[in-house]
Amino acid sequence: MPFSEQFKEELSRRNDIVDVVGSYVALTKRSGANLFGLCPFHGEKTPSFAVNPERQIFHCFGCGKGGDVVSFIMEIENLSYPDAVRFLAKRAGMEMPQDDYDPSQGKRARMLALNREAARFFHRQLVSPAGAAGQDYVMRRRIVNMVKPFGLGFAPDSWQALTDAMTALGYSRQELVEAGLARVGKNGGAYDYFRNRLMFPVIDVRGDVIGFSGRILGDGEPKYLNSPDTLVYSKSRSLFALNLAKKSKSGYILLAEGNIDVVSLHQAGFDSAVASLGTSLTADQARLLARYTSQVVIAYDADAAGQKAAQRAIGILQPLDLKIRVVKIPSAKDPDEFIQEKGPGAFKDLIERSGNQIEYRLAETAAGFDLATDEGRLGYLRAAVRLIAALPGSVEREIYGVRAAEKAGVSGEAFLAEVARVRKQNAAAAKKRETREATAPLQAAQPKSRNLRFTNVRSAVAEEGVINLLCRFPEMFGDLPLTGADFTSPVLGRLYDAAAERVRQGRGVSLTALGEQFTQEELALLAGIYQREDVPASAASQAMNDYINKIRAEKDRSARADDMRAYAEKLKRTKGYGKDGS
Repeated sequence: MPFSEQFKEELSRRNDIVDVVGSYVALTKRSGANLFGLCPFHGEKTPSFAVNPERQIFHCFGCGKGGDVVSFIMEIENLSYPDAVRFLAKRAGMEMPQDDYDPSQGKRARMLALNREAARFFHRQLVSPAGAAGQDYVMRRRIVNMVKPFGLGFAPDSWQALTDAMTALGYSRQELVEAGLARVGKNGGAYDYFRNRLMFPVIDVRGDVIGFSGRILGDGEPKYLNSPDTLVYSKSRSLFALNLAKKSKSGYILLAEGNIDVVSLHQAGFDSAVASLGTSLTADQARLLARYTSQVVIAYDADAAGQKAAQRAIGILQPLDLKIRVVKIPSAKDPDEFIQEKGPGAFKDLIERSGNQIEYRLAETAAGFDLATDEGRLGYLRAAVRLIAALPGSVEREIYGVRAAEKAGVSGEAFLAEVARVRKQNAAAAKKRETREATAPLQAAQPKSRNLRFTNVRSAVAEEGVINLLCRFPEMFGDLPLTGADFTSPVLGRLYDAAAERVRQGRGVSLTALGEQFTQEELALLAGIYQREDVPASAASQAMNDYINKIRAEKDRSARADDMRAYAEKLKRTKGYGKDGS
C-alpha cells in the first residue's frame, strides 16, 4: 500500500531539503530563491546544483537530476522509494506506519537479510575445520587480526553448501540467484556462485552487507570473483571498506587496487584504505569518496597497469576539487609487498613524501619520452603543455610550467607562451561549442534523459510552460480547456493530469506527494519545470493563453500532416500511380 498523504507531508516537513542535501553537498552560493553547490551526481567545477528551500526541491542544471528530498536520498544512497522513506524516517525519529508499508516485507530488505546470513555462513566456515585452506591463506598473508573486523569468510569447495544452508533458513533458490549467491544450472537447479575462495563481505556505509568479493586461494582466473549487480549492490557505486575508512582520523582516504591490499593496509595501521570492486575507479565512486574526505592518496600497484589506472583515477577525481596525491612504490609490486618487506613506518614515509597529482603526471609524462633527443623533448613539451594548460590557476600554471620547461631544457617564458596559446585555442573551441548549443534551442529543450525524449519539441515547450504555471499559480487552473491527452508528450500529459487533480482537490503540487506515481527521471523532469521562474506573476495569465494556443496550433499542424500522409498513401494505392515516372 502507498504511504498516506499525511505521513509524507510530515516526513518532508521534518527533513528539510536544505539540511538533508547540506549533509552531502556544500551549498555555498545563493542566487535568487536557490542555494547552489557542486552537483554530487556528476563532475563539475562551476556549481549548477540548485536547492530551492521554498519548494523543497533540487535540480541540477548540468545533468538534469532533480526531485524532492526522498528523490535525493534515493539517488545518492542508491535506495528504493520505500527504503529512502525509511532512511528519512529514521533520520527524523519517526515511526514507520505499519498499516501503510512494512519494510521488513520488502524485497530489498529480504535480500539484505539473506546477504547477512550468507556472510555469517562464510565466516563460520573460515573458523571451522572445513576452512583450513582459507585459514592457511590468511596466515600466509599475515592478516589474521583482520578476520573479525572485516568479517572475512571462506566459501567451501562445494556446489551446494551455501545453497543448502540458506534454503534451510527459508530462502528460495530464486532469491539466492537474484542476490548473486547462486547460479542456475543446465538442469534448472541452483549451484553456489562462490566456491573455494576467501570471502570479503562488501558492507556499505550503513552497515548492510550488499555483496561479496571472493579471492582465489592459489593460481587461476579470475583472481577476484565479485557479486553481480543486484537490487542492493552496484559495483560502480560501491567501495570496499568505506564503512571502516570513513571513521579514520588520518585526514585522507587511501585508494588501493585490491581487497587484500586494503586488508593488509588496515592490518598495518592505515585504517583509511579502500578499493573499487572489479572495476576501475568510476565517477560514482569518486563522488562517494568526496562525501567523506577532501584528500585522496592513490596507492596503486607499481606496474604499468597500476600506473595507468592511477592516471585515469586522477582524471576522474580532479573535477571534484579534491586534493590528490600519488604514492610511488619502489622495489615492490604493491603496498602489501612493500609493507611486508620494509614495514609500516617506511610506507608512512612514502605517503608523507608523495607528490601531488600534477607532479606525478609530469613525472609520468617525462618517463614516456627520451629527453636526450630533440624528438623526445618535443614530444614531452607538447604533452606537458597540454597538461599545464588544463590547470585552472595561473600560479599553478607558472610554477609547474617553469619546472616542466627546466626538465626539457627550454626557457620558462617560451613554455608559458605556448601554454597561453593552447589555452586560447581551448577557450575558442569551448566558445564554439557553446554557440553551437545556443543556436540549437529545440535540441536544448529536450530532457536530459533519452527515455523521455519529445517527439514535438515546440508543443512540449508549451506543455512544460502550462505545468510550470499550474505548479506556481494553482489558482489559475479554473476551467483550463486541457487534459493530459492534449499533450504530445505522454509523460508531460501524466504530470499535468496528476498536478491538475491535486489542484482540483484544493491541495498544492508537491513532488513529495507525487513521488510514488512517477519514476526518478520523471520527477527530475518535473523538478526542472517547477524550478523555472521565467514568467512573472503579472504575465502568467497571458503566458498561459499563449501556451494553450501553441499546443492547439501544433495539434492542428500535426493533424494536417497526418491527413497529408494518409492522402499520399491513398494515392500510392491508386491504380497506375508511380508507374512510368508518373
